[in-house]
Amino acid sequence: MIKLQSTYIYGLHAVDALLRQSPERVQQLFVQAGRHDARMKAVLELAEKKHVRSSFVARSALDEWTQHAVHQGIVAAVAIVPQYIEADLLPFLDKLTKPPFLLILDGVQDPRNLGACLRTANAAGVDAVIVPSDKSASLTDVVSKVASGAAEETPLIQVTNLSRTLRDLKEWGIWIYGASGAAEATVFEGDFLGAIAWVLGAEGRGLRRLTEENCDALFHIPMQGTVSSLNVSVAAGVCLFESIRQRMR
Repeated sequence: MIKLQSTYIYGLHAVDALLRQSPERVQQLFVQAGRHDARMKAVLELAEKKHVRSSFVARSALDEWTQHAVHQGIVAAVAIVPQYIEADLLPFLDKLTKPPFLLILDGVQDPRNLGACLRTANAAGVDAVIVPSDKSASLTDVVSKVASGAAEETPLIQVTNLSRTLRDLKEWGIWIYGASGAAEATVFEGDFLGAIAWVLGAEGRGLRRLTEENCDALFHIPMQGTVSSLNVSVAAGVCLFESIRQRMR
């Protein structure tokens, strides 16, 4: 496990989620001077209950820390979530008390898409999200903001060789299912009970050849309109929640 330094998380919703889920990670809140609206007041009251210190600063300071992103007048200085590496994966699986439910992203480079996928995965009860360490987005303040608290709850595991990881997962007993527009079967025709991992490809490119070859089966999402594809986080939601639907029967 790699422990990193501190970073900033910003935006009312993201900071509120962080205070509710992991207040111990918040080192200090910085609030835009002059902000006294109801939403800001609610977050500051929550921070006080969680014993998190708040300071009012000029907006220019917040703009500088967030590189002029939309911070909504609040920035939290936090300790970055530990990032897990390939060596952590199998020990992590061994500690689970139920069949693993994983999401694997093959080269998703847009940090907003990674954040959205983490949020979707968390909502679906996924145990961990796996990404390659090369040519893939990693855990940043942008990812954390888009994930709206999910980055603090759902482990992100970076692996150096995705094909090898897929083989290791299969040896562990996990079925690997890939989402591919070229697949014959639809996502509504598969059996997704037990220990499974969904694999989705990068924006526009889809699954790489070796990744696809290491999947046990491929499925496509039947498109009914004129668009030919979905955003990767939306596609992940369809696949993950179809799996949940089957488990709830």
